[in-house]
Amino acid sequence: MPSEETTQKVIHFFENIEKYYGSKTEITEALCSETDNFDTQLTTWNLSEFTLIRSAYRNAGARFMMEGEKMYYEISAKIIVNFKQPGRNSFEFIEQYSESVFRITKIKFHYKY
Repeated sequence: MPSEETTQKVIHFFENIEKYYGSKTEITEALCSETDNFDTQLTTWNLSEFTLIRSAYRNAGARFMMEGEKMYYEISAKIIVNFKQPGRNSFEFIEQYSESVFRITKIKFHYKY
């Protein structure tokens, strides 16, 4: 369960995501067993690119979703353990699926302003 501070940061992010609609969006996702160790032996990486069309919160399952043409991505709200903004239009979520399984989602918007 996320801390109250993390929850408020995530809510703020999704309340303001509309400004990125129409922007090229890169999602880099990693599955790993440790959040501080991205050793290639322990981590699986994926990269997706799409133009962000819409976003929403799905009550069933408590998921934040982002959608592009032929692309749909969800982040589980209840298991976010960390959220940060490492750059102006870059964001990072860490979800904890079990004691030793984490998903790190890095989102970068190629924002025109």
